[in-house]
Amino acid sequence: MIRHHPDDALLLAHAAGNLPSGAALVLESHLEACAECCKRVHLLHVVGGVLLDDIEPATLAPDALTRALAAIDGFAAPAASGAASDNAPGATVSVSPSGPVLPPGVQLPRALDGCEISPWRWLGPGMRWSRVTVPYDRAANVFLLRIGAGKNLPMHSHSDLELTQVLHGEFGDERSQYRPGDFDGADGDIHHQPVVRPGGECICLTSVEGRVLFKGLIARTVGALAGM
Repeated sequence: MIRHHPDDALLLAHAAGNLPSGAALVLESHLEACAECCKRVHLLHVVGGVLLDDIEPATLAPDALTRALAAIDGFAAPAASGAASDNAPGATVSVSPSGPVLPPGVQLPRALDGCEISPWRWLGPGMRWSRVTVPYDRAANVFLLRIGAGKNLPMHSHSDLELTQVLHGEFGDERSQYRPGDFDGADGDIHHQPVVRPGGECICLTSVEGRVLFKGLIARTVGALAGM
């Protein structure tokens, strides 16, 4: 059972197309697993359509259609990527032989289809990370984290928004416990130290806007090398 969901502000921003690419990717991954949030997003689209119907019509410039079609052509790559997220929940992306090796039964969200996913890289004892490169926004800071049983990330806060979707295993911090399907959002007001439960490792998909602000020189150095 999924217990942690995006708040309405995040869902509204996503429905309006106002989230950064990395954050939108993580939220799309949650929507694949969460029928409740899919219904909420659908409702937001319906409300938005009603509001548009109430707006007074405006006169368009003679070349408005031409410019609109040109803009659509310019965003062809993002549109193609977004189409993958419309597939039925549970559909998964194929990982190339050069990508990260996953535990048996663990599957990546279909939202990652088309992304370049690197092999696991060392982050610390019992900790690995994998870079997820978004094809239409290569500057987006998205990665997979694989943390061993009983291990913890260093204490940290955030300069901006950090979104996390749990794919496998369980972790907890000062606020709650997070299990497969759960979603977590953290910003500069959150200082936490995620700890993986002793019974098994945890794999998460995470996006970071700005920087992760680790405490301690070693943690900051490793985080900088990983681009966090």
